[in-house]
Amino acid sequence: MTVYRFHMKVYGCQMNVYDSDRVRTALVRRGWEDVDEADADLVVVTGCSVRGKAEQKVWSELGRYADPWGKGRRPVVALTGCIAQSLGRRALSRFPWVRLVSGPRHIGLLPDGLERVMRDGARVDLLDDDPREFFDLDEFTARRENPWRAYVTIAHGCDNFCTYCIVPYVRGRFLSRPAEDILREVRLLVTSGVREVTLLGQNVNSYGKDFRDGTTFSGLLRDVARVDGIDLVRFVTSLPQDFSEDIVEVMATEPAVCPSLNLPIQAGSDRILKLMNRRYTRAEYMDKVRMVRAALPELGLTSDLIVGFPGETEEDFEASVSALEEIRFDLVHTAAYSERTGTPAATMPGALPQKERLSRLTRINAVQDAITLSINRALVGRTCRVLADSAAPKGEGLLQGRTPTDKVVLFPGGTELLGKFVDVNIVEAESWCLHGEVCGSEV
Repeated sequence: MTVYRFHMKVYGCQMNVYDSDRVRTALVRRGWEDVDEADADLVVVTGCSVRGKAEQKVWSELGRYADPWGKGRRPVVALTGCIAQSLGRRALSRFPWVRLVSGPRHIGLLPDGLERVMRDGARVDLLDDDPREFFDLDEFTARRENPWRAYVTIAHGCDNFCTYCIVPYVRGRFLSRPAEDILREVRLLVTSGVREVTLLGQNVNSYGKDFRDGTTFSGLLRDVARVDGIDLVRFVTSLPQDFSEDIVEVMATEPAVCPSLNLPIQAGSDRILKLMNRRYTRAEYMDKVRMVRAALPELGLTSDLIVGFPGETEEDFEASVSALEEIRFDLVHTAAYSERTGTPAATMPGALPQKERLSRLTRINAVQDAITLSINRALVGRTCRVLADSAAPKGEGLLQGRTPTDKVVLFPGGTELLGKFVDVNIVEAESWCLHGEVCGSEV
């Protein structure tokens, strides 16, 4: 039997990481060998298309294989994920080394497709032509980037059609996974060493609404939190209009559920929210924030926000600034508006010059960085319990983990602490992380 050597390259969101880890597991089960890129016969590129910059990065990455292809016709490249759905057949025609494109809703057919590419030299098109059709991969992530943390997708696609967002066009319509499949996967992850899971969906709060048996996200969240062996449960992302009291109740009563919440606001101006087709007002958003903070005083609250949306005036922008100052998020993922072809916002009047978009991004980042630093500095002197889940990307002898409120903590420690919970005394704070010293550990 021929042993194919492959390498996975992953860009973008946690869903891409999760899908890539499942495909990696499936290929290894077939006898394929997971190797460094330099030794690979096949490179699988899974990319993001939510922003134009991410798409340009993948175009550049694909072009990089021209030289090795010309010299030795190696490696073959496969393009998967929402970037493949966005670029589509253009990638096949533009780059002869790209032999397969696969949309995210064809993941179940991907291992066989890759087998055909390598065995027969075929060019394979697995694009998602039907936005409601889904071919799942019955595989849990036995081969993961992180042995102790894992992602679990609970729903696919999105039906909200925010005017700036390409997700419904590249990931299809909303589809909940059966609860029994999710719980079975979580149990399998526990047997493989996982102690923390993050439930994924474009809008996890919509989970179960396409079922007829009364299934809800809060019910699923409670069931996952009660799986034997699970220590921490997180979830992303929540849409404000669907975030409800029953979810808050589970967060407040189930010890395994972390007191952290990502609740994208996207804009502080009601006028811009309406143009974005975000189905809530600023006041309604504030009501949700007050509700959850009343039940969870130690809540770690993060958000997403776009500046420079078509037609955004200086007054609209200042409304976003004031929203950050009023709410005081722990962290905000900000972005300058990026046109995505095919979305309604891409052809809206009032497009702002790129220079102005970036100027507003710089200004609002300065506001939020000061807020984040102030919140983090207030934690100096406190002790946090964190799962030592990996070596820090920078700094010799440093490990990292996340607090229950989802703040990154760096601390000195040896590999014997990996996979264990440690008590860390916070001694220093930056806007992007905390620094601490281990003052206790447990298995």
